[in-house]
Amino acid sequence: MEQLNFDTVILGGGPAGLASAIYAGRGAVSTAIVDLNMLGGQPSNYLELENYPGFSLVGGYDLMEKFEEHADKFGVQKYPMQEIQKIDLKSKTIVTNEYEFKAKTIIIATGAQPMKLGVPGEKEFVGRGVSYCAVCDGAFYRNKVVAVVGGGNSAVEEAMYLTKFADKVYVIHRRNELRADKIVQERAFKNQKIEFIWDSVVKEVKGDNLVNTAVLENVKTKEISNLPVNGVFPYIGITPNVEQFSGQLEQDASGFIITDETMETSVEGVFAVGDVRKTPLRQVITAASDGAIGAVYAVKYIETHKEVAV
Repeated sequence: MEQLNFDTVILGGGPAGLASAIYAGRGAVSTAIVDLNMLGGQPSNYLELENYPGFSLVGGYDLMEKFEEHADKFGVQKYPMQEIQKIDLKSKTIVTNEYEFKAKTIIIATGAQPMKLGVPGEKEFVGRGVSYCAVCDGAFYRNKVVAVVGGGNSAVEEAMYLTKFADKVYVIHRRNELRADKIVQERAFKNQKIEFIWDSVVKEVKGDNLVNTAVLENVKTKEISNLPVNGVFPYIGITPNVEQFSGQLEQDASGFIITDETMETSVEGVFAVGDVRKTPLRQVITAASDGAIGAVYAVKYIETHKEVAV
């Protein structure tokens, strides 16, 4: 197995990881990005973004492509599609199926993923009516009926996107009011294809070969009902991607990494940026901001710890 030595290895190639790469590259330290998938992260699946400064409307894939091109300008080495075998944060070692990476600093930018409903039928019908990405799969539901589960920005925005294809979109929310931003709510309430089902949760997903029913429970009355749908899109929150190093550093009760204001974690020389860390807001702009801060202080760490060898 080939050993590769870098000043900084960034785990994850989404907006936080790519922003880290840009700032680390500008800091004239040898930098690599290692990712399980292709670079770009979750925003690559967003049809459009309307809240990234400087772009009144931009495709998610297009924006991430610009991030990546910017990182290329500073000679950042990219290692996508890596199957990670082991991560040891203390020794700054990352082992994949192809390489062993040794670093002076690590920047964790592994992001987060949608939480699962955890109900019968959910796992069985993934790809056959259960989806966590409306942009990826929305076109499969043309002229059909779908349900989105959740009440935050992601749920409501994805519901509106699905109206481009589906004849009817139900939004199922466990409360009697949405958590989404007011401007997002107003748009959804005006959309004739969207119907809200309040105070309800999904208890089961049923179907034959494909999904045909969402079993609902009213949290107040405990009444059980069957909702005929062709698809179920859960957007009930996110969970951090920390499986391969969880327990090696300080985390909150939900697993999100705790950092200081410089993005450094409880492990010296290891930084965490973006959605994977404990933060009050998870947006592309805050991920990029985290990445800039984390990389600047990773470079400072390298400069002030000349004795660190790889």
